Amino acid sequence: MLKVASFFAGVGGVDLGFEKAGFNTIYANEFDDYAADTFELNFGIDVDRRDINDISVDSIPDFDIMLAGFPCQAFSIAGNRQGFDDEKGRGNLFFELVRILEKKKPRIAFFENVKNLVSHDKGNTFRVICSELDRLGYKYLFQVLNAAEFGNIPQNRERIYIVAFRDKKDYAEFELPKSIPLKTTIHDVIDFSKKVDDTFYYSDKKNKFYNELKEHMNSHDTIYQWRRVYVRENKSNLVPTLTANMGTGGHNVPLILTYNNEIRKLTPRECFNVQGFPSSYLLPEQSNGRLYKQAGNSVAVPVVERIAKKIAQAIL
Repeated sequence: MLKVASFFAGVGGVDLGFEKAGFNTIYANEFDDYAADTFELNFGIDVDRRDINDISVDSIPDFDIMLAGFPCQAFSIAGNRQGFDDEKGRGNLFFELVRILEKKKPRIAFFENVKNLVSHDKGNTFRVICSELDRLGYKYLFQVLNAAEFGNIPQNRERIYIVAFRDKKDYAEFELPKSIPLKTTIHDVIDFSKKVDDTFYYSDKKNKFYNELKEHMNSHDTIYQWRRVYVRENKSNLVPTLTANMGTGGHNVPLILTYNNEIRKLTPRECFNVQGFPSSYLLPEQSNGRLYKQAGNSVAVPVVERIAKKIAQAIL
């Protein structure tokens, strides 16, 4: 069984996809304590919680596959799109991965990021990433995949996936997965009939824009969003892209009209469902805001699983 080291591991969505394909995570690094707690609750390893800048390569066990969903806020359409010039230093964290790749020389590296990474700074950001992989001798494939088209998940989530191989033979044997029909519906991942905690419901007493919601939310078969001054209906019958800022307050969590004609936002568990996590995945006792952030920061697990299975077919 090939050994996996996971960086910017979050709650372990990428690791879960790879473990479902037969790989084994032996090391995980995650700076956010709350996400690390969720990871540890579901995997049998202790998370290295140090800042990646402070981690010496010698302290990392040898591994075969690097997993890294390196911070995407610097490149995201939803953020300031500062890239490598991000004032918080998030864009430069990719070069910490390069530092580790250069010394550890794993057989495979897997990266996930926002689709805007390709076009950021007129393509210059992505060219730098590719040139670093070229310099280290890796051959790679990349593609923007939508969870609804490649993961059978009713979420409009487009992400770029990069798979890099040190061995040319491995690279030659690998292909990215093809699109598959979407059979899972929003009703399979969201319970429109179940009564949940009162904190998730909207009312005229709690929300000054409730009448606006009431006027425009009239279907049990779609997902809505409150966009500051208007109601947006996602007519594709998909959940809109879940984002990390769901955990920052406001009303960024998608909304539904229940079968009892009540208006509520998705629960954290439902957001994890929308990312393809199984119902057996444990969520710790944390605030809803932190769990929303973790769900939005994570990945579409079935998409990762399909890529990981393709990797397994190519190399095993």
